[in-house]
Amino acid sequence: MDPENKPKGPSPHYSLYQREVFKRGGTTGELPHFSVHPEELAETTKAKLNDRSYFYANSNAGLGWTDRANREAFYRWRIVPRTCVDTNVRDLTTTLFGHRIPAPILFAPIGINKLYSPLGELVPARIAGELGLPYCLSTASSQSIEDVARVNDEAASVRNESNSVHQYDGPNGGNAKSPRFFQLYMGHDDEVTLSLLNRAWNSGFDVMMLTTDTWQLGWRPTDINIANYTFYYPGTPGNEMGLSDPVFMRKYGEDLKRDSGKWIDHSVWHGKAHTWEKIRWLNKEWKRISNGRPFVIKGIQNAADALKALEVGCDGVVVTNHAGRQVDGAVASLDALPEVVEAVGDKMTILFDSGIRTGPDAFKALALGAHAVMVGRLWVWGMSHEGDAGCRHVMKSLLADLDITMTVAGYPSIHHDVWRNKDALRFNPSGTPPSTGDHAKL
Repeated sequence: MDPENKPKGPSPHYSLYQREVFKRGGTTGELPHFSVHPEELAETTKAKLNDRSYFYANSNAGLGWTDRANREAFYRWRIVPRTCVDTNVRDLTTTLFGHRIPAPILFAPIGINKLYSPLGELVPARIAGELGLPYCLSTASSQSIEDVARVNDEAASVRNESNSVHQYDGPNGGNAKSPRFFQLYMGHDDEVTLSLLNRAWNSGFDVMMLTTDTWQLGWRPTDINIANYTFYYPGTPGNEMGLSDPVFMRKYGEDLKRDSGKWIDHSVWHGKAHTWEKIRWLNKEWKRISNGRPFVIKGIQNAADALKALEVGCDGVVVTNHAGRQVDGAVASLDALPEVVEAVGDKMTILFDSGIRTGPDAFKALALGAHAVMVGRLWVWGMSHEGDAGCRHVMKSLLADLDITMTVAGYPSIHHDVWRNKDALRFNPSGTPPSTGDHAKL
């Protein structure tokens, strides 16, 4: 872990973050203020927040069996370490929709971040900009599209000015700002939808990601127990995206004054499903607005739907079960990933979401064919503890974990040695991970 004896490579030496933590503890006695062990972090987050805030991002559908299935699927796939491999230089870089990024990890979209920090989505947007990782903004954001873009750009500019070694390219080359994706919950007012698409494009969000598994919130008993629909409570955040949208306010602003749930009930979780024909329309409109930039479907769990997404012109899919929050007893996302890769893996970009907690988790999803993984609850837990500092600590820890896993397991390059390398894994059909404490219910 000698920082003076690290050969330069295409990626930052994320592993040195572990040394940095050790060094601070040994020289100044400064220790991290919270654990980044995922199970312990979940527990301390629960103690940190009130129930409404905690369960907004952590409740699951039904008995929580889908969430548990996600974690058990990671347990069944085991990494096969190699030895005497030169891993002194690691390459974690990948190219995603024309963006060359330093590691195959994205900030997944989670709404109403003001429940976790007063600055809300500005926190993860800033940290994503610092790290050069893609940030995906939710339609249920508690900050406007424009404010999030500004903060993300500011952080990316500071990163680029301070780091002349590791520069990452955008779709048009050069020293680019951090890539930004916009996650859309599509309502049934096309004028509002088009307003959101235009605002996103004008603010530098150049990949559109439509979530298709959450027109209607799943049955979540832990939310039922405390009537946890934050938009109906006076003074709570969640309407900022609607309040900042000129079309929505022109058409429904007066309604919103009388009904605080008007934005979310009308434009986000409205309970009226769309069909593939509507997806085809939305894709066409986004391509028109963005001059052909990518359109992605989030919510794919089988090969048939992945093939249908390809047929209607989508550029990518996110293999996800919404982290176990929609259909209880559903297939684990990691179990669905191989069939999706086999069906469309040479024709579409495949992202993976649902259950990523560690570097080895990311390694396994990449080895099974995902181009990159999305992380959500981890960064929410971090920002719940210490805002920017907590979010940064959790994400730098995850990057270090992935970097160190590649080092000690003998896989120097994501692209050449890990991605779609089933020889790097071995499937164990029996056994389940041990469960302790409330994290089993998350």
